Order: sequence, then C-alpha cells, then structure tokens
Amino acid sequence: MKSHREGTGRHAFLVGAGIMLSRLAGLARQRVFSHYFGLSDAADAFNAALRIPNFLQNLFGEGVLSASFIPVYSRLLAEGDEEESGRVAGAVLTILALTTSVLVLLGVLAAPYLIDAIAPGFQGAKRELTVRIVQILFPGVGLLVFSAWCLGVLNSHRRFFLSYTAPVVWNAAMIAALAVYGGIEQGSLAIKLAWGSVAGSALQFGVQLPVVLRLARRLRLGFAAESSHVREVLRNFAPVFVSRGVVQISGYVDAWMASWLGRSAVSGLTSAYLLYTLPVSLFGMSVSAAELPAMSSALGDPAEVAAILRRRLDSGLRQIAFFIVPSAMGFLALGDVITAALFQTGQFRRADSLYVWGILAGSSVGLLASTLGRLYSSTYYALRDTRTPLRFAVVRVALTAALGYLCAIPAPRWIGIDPRWGVAGLTASAGVAGWVEFTLLRRTLNRRIGTTGLPSALVAKLWISAAAAAAVAWALKLAIGHRNPVLAAVAILGPYAATYFAMTYALRVEECKRALARLSKLRR
Repeated sequence: MKSHREGTGRHAFLVGAGIMLSRLAGLARQRVFSHYFGLSDAADAFNAALRIPNFLQNLFGEGVLSASFIPVYSRLLAEGDEEESGRVAGAVLTILALTTSVLVLLGVLAAPYLIDAIAPGFQGAKRELTVRIVQILFPGVGLLVFSAWCLGVLNSHRRFFLSYTAPVVWNAAMIAALAVYGGIEQGSLAIKLAWGSVAGSALQFGVQLPVVLRLARRLRLGFAAESSHVREVLRNFAPVFVSRGVVQISGYVDAWMASWLGRSAVSGLTSAYLLYTLPVSLFGMSVSAAELPAMSSALGDPAEVAAILRRRLDSGLRQIAFFIVPSAMGFLALGDVITAALFQTGQFRRADSLYVWGILAGSSVGLLASTLGRLYSSTYYALRDTRTPLRFAVVRVALTAALGYLCAIPAPRWIGIDPRWGVAGLTASAGVAGWVEFTLLRRTLNRRIGTTGLPSALVAKLWISAAAAAAVAWALKLAIGHRNPVLAAVAILGPYAATYFAMTYALRVEECKRALARLSKLRR
C-alpha cells in the first residue's frame, strides 16, 4: 500500500514555481505585444488566429493527456512495470503524431473556412491577415502537442519543474521576434511574430525531450494494440477529448461573439484572459497537477482509496481557496491597477486598461469555482471516471453560450451602453456557468467517496480578509492615482497582499501559517 503518505506540497510548489516563470514570461510577451500593437486590428487578427491552434493544442495536449494517460502511466510506474509503461508512452506518442499530422495539414488548407467559423465579424484586410497567420501557426500545433506528451511523462515521474518552465522558451522566441522586427508595419509584424511562435514551439519540445528519453528508458514507438493499458488510455481518451473539446468550444463561443462587438473586443478579451488564467494556473493547476499522479497511484481496498482521496482533495481545496479568493477580489477591485502595470505602454492607453478591467471584473465571478473544479475533475480522473466530468462540462458550455449571448449581444443595447462592453457580460456569464458545473461535480463525487468541500467558516474568513485588504488598497489607489502605473501597482498591491496575510493570520487560518512557513524556509 502506498501513496496516501506521499507528500505533494513540494511538488505543488515546483509546479507553481514553473508556472510562475512561464506566466511571467507570458506577461512580458504580452506587454511587448501591447507596446507594438495596442488593441489594433492587427492585434485582433493575431489573437483570433492564435485561438485556433491553441484549441487543438488544448484538445490533444495537456488536458486530455492528464486525464487519460497520466493515471494509467503513473499506476504502471507505481507497480514497477517499466516495460509496459514504456510501451504505453510510445503508443500514445505514435497516435498523437499521426493524428496531429493530419490535423495540421487540414488546418493549413482549411484556414479560410476556419476564420469564417471563429471570427465571422472580420472583413477585408483584417480577415486576410488572420487567415495568413493561422496557416503559419498550424505547424507549431504538432510540436506543442508533443510538448504536452513530454509533460505527461515528466509529471508521472514527479519531474514537475521542467515541464512547466518549458513554455518560457516559446515566449522568449516571440519576444525576440517582436524586438527584432518591432519597427515594421503592424500587419507584417504580426506575420513575423507567427513565425517566431513556430520556432518557440520547436524549442519548447526540444528542451524537454532529452530528459524524457532518459526517464522513459523502455520507450517503444508503435500502436501496441494488444496492450490492455493502451486500450484503457484510448477508452479514456475519447470522453476526455470530447470534454476538453466542449470546454474549448466555450472559449470559441466567447471569441465568436466578441468578433461582433467591434474593434478591440477580441484583444481586450485576450488580455483579460491572460490575467484570469494566471491564478488558475498558479494555484489551481499546481495543486491539481501535483495531486493527479499521487491520487492515481493510490493502492488499497475501495474504502481506503476513498479515504485517501477525501483527505487529498480537502487539503488541496483549502490550499487553492486561500490564494484564489484574494485573486478574485483583486480582479474585481483593483483590476485597473493590475492591467495598467502590466500592459499600459506604447499603443496601450489608460482607456484600454479600464476596458480590460471591466472584462476582468466579470471573470472574477467564477474564478473560485473554475479553479476548485479543476481539482474535482482530477479526482474523477484518478478514479478512472472520465465520463462524469464530460456530462457536467456539456452543461457548463450550454449555459455559457445561452447566458453569454444574452449578456453580450442584446444586454448592452437594453441598458444603453457601448456594445463592446458586452465582453464583460461574456466573462461574467461564464462564471455563473462555472459555479453550476462545480456544484454538480462536488455533489456527485460526495455521493461516491463521502463528504468533501470547504468549511463555511474558512470561506467566510477568507472573504472577510480579502474585503478588508481591498478596502485598504482602494484607499491607497484613490490617494496615489495612476501617473506611473508600475510604481502605483507596487504601492497598492503590496499593502493589499500584506493586509490579507495579516488578517488571515489573525483569524488563525492554517493555510496562512503554512504559506508563511514556506516563505521563511525559502529566505534561509
């Protein structure tokens, strides 16, 4: 019997540190991008084009592999079956290589039709530029999917840091392209940036491959159709593929609606999404990624496995909530400060920061639910149940589409505001749908393994602490103003974080003490 004693705190820290470096690189890339493009038509074209390969990367990449491949591969490693684990890893790589090669070819040829589907509001030169960028970006899709396969192998071997820092080189390649060609016309610059993205995809795969080959020493390419474990991965792959596809369709629907809301809507949504996913990745993905291999390796009778999963799940939920609650409050109250500090330069103006803040405030509605839901989904995947999350993902996307349309298209007209503010309605409606999905995931899992979830007293303490911190930060914001966005952010966000930690410490929140203890160890 094993795994119930396996500590994942260090693993979660490594995932979080890797994601932090990757996200910082992404924010640096977006800041340079904003400097040269602002919220222009060229920016809309590039961001819309990037959604199509990202859709396929997420569909075939990390999310699907985490749910279908890692549970099976981790169990084989826990049982010491190195030969079979190598065969499973090789079969998955072979299948991904074949599938993505066909999709890349089809994507390049069908790019004009894809643009009509994802951004029907684009016309003329803007549409032509988007088509050209999509055709350039597609070859990088396969490379990024292979990179996601590397992540699955590395995570199963508990090598978390490299897999989550690898995207740094992708961002670095794009920053280099902007630095070298930054003086040219925006449309031409967008083309150069697309080629920089492809080069970065190759580098991201290349930095992981040597370590993967060293860990998976018995790797064998081929379909291995006779292997029951390969067949299990494929059985899991189908519902997870559909589930991830459904979730990705939600993002597609948002982009589709945003393309009708006028100039800057798509770019504003992209900038807000980059900020929104930062805490989700840092605090939700880090815990979920560290817990999935450990949960999947749990051995014992069903009652004991259920008890292990409950303990791990409840501990992870507390860790996530401690950081996500102040993130959501920060987006709601201080989103303009955050956006201005990161993006307000060159063509990106103060008005653009306020616009992105409105979109970001809408996303704060469902931030906690979406992040906690990741850990619940990981628990289902550890139980080899990929169909239950699929059903609830379908419900979420249906609600997102229906509510998103109402809040984005007719609602601004009903209340007499600029239609482009409908993007904020998109993010808020997605948050409501996220809470519905989270409730369904929790209720169904509780019936299966016993009661799980956050204590109401803890939730109250976290929100009270975040509200008090926001009040202090808001007063500082009014006093300081916004003349220098970076210095203002330091002067406002620093006290915000300090007040939150002080309040949670005074209220005896255990996660605060643990976080401070980790910081103390790092400083030694």
